[in-house]
Amino acid sequence: MVAGGGLRPDGRRSALAAGFTHAGLTLDELWMRYFALGGTADLMEVDAYLSQLLPLPDGQHDLLAHAVNERLEELVAPHRVPYTRVIRQARPSSGPLAALSGLLGAAGSSPPERLPGLAAEAGRLMGVGVVMHLVDHEQRALVRMAGQADGKPSSQGMDSTMAGRAFRSLRVVASERAGRPRLWVPLLDGADRLGVLEVRLDSAAELYDPALREQCWWLASLLGHLVASMEPYGDELERPRRNRPLSPSAELIWQQLPPLTAATDSFVLAGRLEPSYDVGGDAFDYALSEPTVSLGIFDAVGHGIHASLMTATALAGYRSARRDGRGVFDQAQAIDDVVSVTFPGSAFVTGVVAEVDVGSGRLRYVNAGHPPPLLLREGRLVKELDGGRRVPFGVDPQGLTVGQEILEPGDWLALYTDGITEARDAAGSWFGEERLAEFLTRAIAAGQPPAETVRRLTDAVLRHQGELLQDDASILLARWRGP
Repeated sequence: MVAGGGLRPDGRRSALAAGFTHAGLTLDELWMRYFALGGTADLMEVDAYLSQLLPLPDGQHDLLAHAVNERLEELVAPHRVPYTRVIRQARPSSGPLAALSGLLGAAGSSPPERLPGLAAEAGRLMGVGVVMHLVDHEQRALVRMAGQADGKPSSQGMDSTMAGRAFRSLRVVASERAGRPRLWVPLLDGADRLGVLEVRLDSAAELYDPALREQCWWLASLLGHLVASMEPYGDELERPRRNRPLSPSAELIWQQLPPLTAATDSFVLAGRLEPSYDVGGDAFDYALSEPTVSLGIFDAVGHGIHASLMTATALAGYRSARRDGRGVFDQAQAIDDVVSVTFPGSAFVTGVVAEVDVGSGRLRYVNAGHPPPLLLREGRLVKELDGGRRVPFGVDPQGLTVGQEILEPGDWLALYTDGITEARDAAGSWFGEERLAEFLTRAIAAGQPPAETVRRLTDAVLRHQGELLQDDASILLARWRGP
């Protein structure tokens, strides 16, 4: 036996020659089938190979074997004894189906920290090594999960590694650095980017195997769903992703947020909050459905736990009205009611609540003392949406109106808090609306998806203010693809 469990070359050729005999093919018939599959050896070379007089590359052997096996199936299938009903195949013991079914079955009774080990076992059934890397809170590094062969967690940068390229581009990336063939596969829960899957291969020839890439994508997709579903049951998938403790206000806000990225066939959106570990009064929310997409962004006055409690209260009022089927006018009133009753006095929350009719592109929105959303079309800023203005939530509104806009397919909406535009550098210069618009237009022109755009934008805002924000900075970026 050779490494990997296969026959020695002579034994392998003997098995092929025996199969060729049982198949009842002439040499010409075998060569025609082999050539149709893409074989490149000529008739004499195939004859010499079967007689063990001439070597052929492994790939050419596999094409000959496939040609023989196809004929053997043709001979056997007509003589199978029929059953009275369809007999379904039992779960296989190896291969991608065994990997996926085994992973799904084991995950249901496992604590969250066992998931990386289950992923490694699924990889073993597929004949590859598998290591999970999850993105950290600031989306600046990918953290290798413990519980696998590599031991303790370690991290690698987002902007200078092959793993980071797979995360940023949402594509499978091949690497052969230091003679170690790897596939880096995005780890997604739907459209939400959670990390990457490192797939370790035995040979560089496997890097460009389309079937293997597709199977690894299946595995990564299932693992992404399992990470999202298992993470709330414990802390061990979350803890390694933190570089330092979250403040209580940040802990409260992050627990209120929906997934950072979501998409349907007609809509895609992404949001971010900074500073990740100390955010207090900012939050965003959304709801996707077939006919309507709802969007909301909020910024409570003040900082710390008091601000986060106000924002959580506003979110609860918004969701209660939205899930009851009420429109943006009634949603705004519901937020007013709960904020004013729960925090009487001078407390208030600014924000925007909006709805997009997916079929027509009609946007209806209410702006409660918040920076106006931006509308971008064909890679440029069209306008600030300055309709539907009123006083902040929690303050008795007078003359409440609803703004309207008709979107065109491909339009982008940017909802943001003032922490984005009011970030200052060491010289006191604002980040500003103009810089924000320029950043977004460049990102759209470069073809960046919303999730990567908001990640880079919040990094740019942090760098502008020397990595230390004085106020929360949040953005919710959405694109309507059309009906």
